[in-house]
Amino acid sequence: MGLSSAPLRVRNIGADVAVGDWVIVSDDGERVEHIVPRVSAFTRRASFEGNRAVAHTIAANIDTVVLVHSLTSPPNQRRLERELVLAFDSGALPVIVLTKKDLVDDAAKSTEQLEAVAAGVPVMLASGISGEGVDAIRDLVRDHSTMAMLGASGVGKSTLINALVGDQSLRTAAVREGDQRGRHTTIAVELVAVRGPAGEEQGWLIDTPGVRAVSLWSSGRGIEWAFEDIFGLAERCKFRDC
Repeated sequence: MGLSSAPLRVRNIGADVAVGDWVIVSDDGERVEHIVPRVSAFTRRASFEGNRAVAHTIAANIDTVVLVHSLTSPPNQRRLERELVLAFDSGALPVIVLTKKDLVDDAAKSTEQLEAVAAGVPVMLASGISGEGVDAIRDLVRDHSTMAMLGASGVGKSTLINALVGDQSLRTAAVREGDQRGRHTTIAVELVAVRGPAGEEQGWLIDTPGVRAVSLWSSGRGIEWAFEDIFGLAERCKFRDC
């Protein structure tokens, strides 16, 4: 048995195999025989199962979850709150990235609003076109760590990833003028190598399709960490049913 990072097309064992999983493959290279226990997992409720609650693990064994929003349209606060709950529950470190910095004159207001919603979570500004902020995001992937990037269609995620990996391997598409929504340019979860200044393999980035709806699967401590201010007030509440 040995380690391999080469692409393989294998049959799984009926288990929920996600991008980022470490697996043990049969000697003939045709079957997944075992999934190594995960260190972390970004899991949401599957949007295609109607009212039946089914978990959908988007990415596994990640160190950082980057929640991507655009400066050209106000980030949806409720969506961001749900994303933060899922990110905290995943066991990874959440980071918020506001893209399209090159298209706005003043990003301070949006930054302040998000910092108020996501107290303690780093907020970074970037542009995949001008390259501003790209190196700082690349620095999130160090020592062969793994970063997952999530966001709605049209927020500039694919453009940002192309700038991070140094090529134009991911297609991009224009957003609609009316509602600033984009078309899906990423159709499947994909693992992409992030390289350092000398071309060395620095870490890994997991790109995900644009998610229109963010549905909570379950919450352990995630909801408490995402709403730390509310839970802090509740501890001092004089009523027993706070």
